[in-house]
Amino acid sequence: MAYSFKTESGFARSLDISDPLKKFRKKFVITNEDIIYLDGNSLGRLSFAVKKQLKKTIDIEWGENLIGSWNNSWYAKSMEIGNKIALITGASPGEIIVCDNTSANLYKLAYTALKYKAGRTEIVSDCFNFPTDLYILQGIISETGGRYQLKLAGSGNGITVKTAEIGSLIEKMTALVVLSHVAFKSSFKYDIQEITRLAHKKGVLVLWDLSHSVGVTEIQLNEWDVDLAVGCTYKYLNGGPGSPAFLYIRKDLQEKLSSPLQGWFGDRNPFLFNLDYRPAEGIRKFLSGTPPVLNLMAIEPALDIIQEAGIKNIVEKSKLQTEYLIFLFKKHLRNLGFKSGSPVKVEQRGSHVTIQHKEGYRICQAMINPKKPGFKIIPDFREPDNIRLGIAPLYTTFEEIYHSVIRLKEIAETGEYLSFSEKRGDVT
Repeated sequence: MAYSFKTESGFARSLDISDPLKKFRKKFVITNEDIIYLDGNSLGRLSFAVKKQLKKTIDIEWGENLIGSWNNSWYAKSMEIGNKIALITGASPGEIIVCDNTSANLYKLAYTALKYKAGRTEIVSDCFNFPTDLYILQGIISETGGRYQLKLAGSGNGITVKTAEIGSLIEKMTALVVLSHVAFKSSFKYDIQEITRLAHKKGVLVLWDLSHSVGVTEIQLNEWDVDLAVGCTYKYLNGGPGSPAFLYIRKDLQEKLSSPLQGWFGDRNPFLFNLDYRPAEGIRKFLSGTPPVLNLMAIEPALDIIQEAGIKNIVEKSKLQTEYLIFLFKKHLRNLGFKSGSPVKVEQRGSHVTIQHKEGYRICQAMINPKKPGFKIIPDFREPDNIRLGIAPLYTTFEEIYHSVIRLKEIAETGEYLSFSEKRGDVT
């Protein structure tokens, strides 16, 4: 798809005026229009609907109805919210459930997949995968006495991984492929359908981490014949800090797999309190302990906003906005020591754009802590030199993108970043 852009600020304003999703920005808490938030790929904004829901949950469901709210609302929420995530990921009802965190869910699915593929001893991933995913796999290998070998695909350019590279690692002893749909540093996006097809040709299961793509890119789990997936809800799904994650298991695999964490909420009837575990039917058996209700209840209202806006509309705006950002990068930043750290082709890119600079950390600090009145811009930094600019189409405007690029140009040209320390904070 070809886009035609202009460099003037008025052009950005015209894009915002004609934006069919512009009304949704007002559904989020924005207390200061001079703060430009480009970190929704790490933590989504708070919506007014979530505030309203949490007040109801605290004041009425907990405060007045007390334990009765388990039957009235809370007990079924893990499945109900999972079914709403299914609507934006092309899954069927009963194939997604909300529980635990991404790491725990990845452990559960990776462990059971390896057990199902007994006799095969290789796991394939890549050098771009989110560290927790690799840590979980390394932990399973350690727990099983080194029975498995982890093979990582490399990258020729530091931004993308060739499909053929993954394909070359999938062999007759491969049990499982574990990849992030969108790479957290470069924003490189895999062709899920093609990778899954290659794996299935050799009888291999694939487990996808959707954390950096769900809610902002096209995902068709059923159409693409995806086996297993996990994802978080606090990035583009705006569920709040540390909100519970989700897991997906294709319907025909559910009775073939068993959860290694046999908690009471995964029992067929937890309130019979049997001493011997009997797994629930379907995906419910992958629940473990009691869910964190306040965090759980914060997810649904933001999902309703996504459903109202339409995931296809969100995806199209994401593509337009990331293309616009890259256009401005080429016009204003490319000759100032910045390099592109994301794929050029829009079909290979998620909804954040990474630009690289040897002084990336200090430049981020200058964006967040301006020395003079003006915009405070919140990106995030990933080692060693990556400045990530997250586009959340429900509330990110074109003018914000324009002002952010112009501010980056100013910081680089004036050397403003030189007044900041190179010492990293605990959270970057």
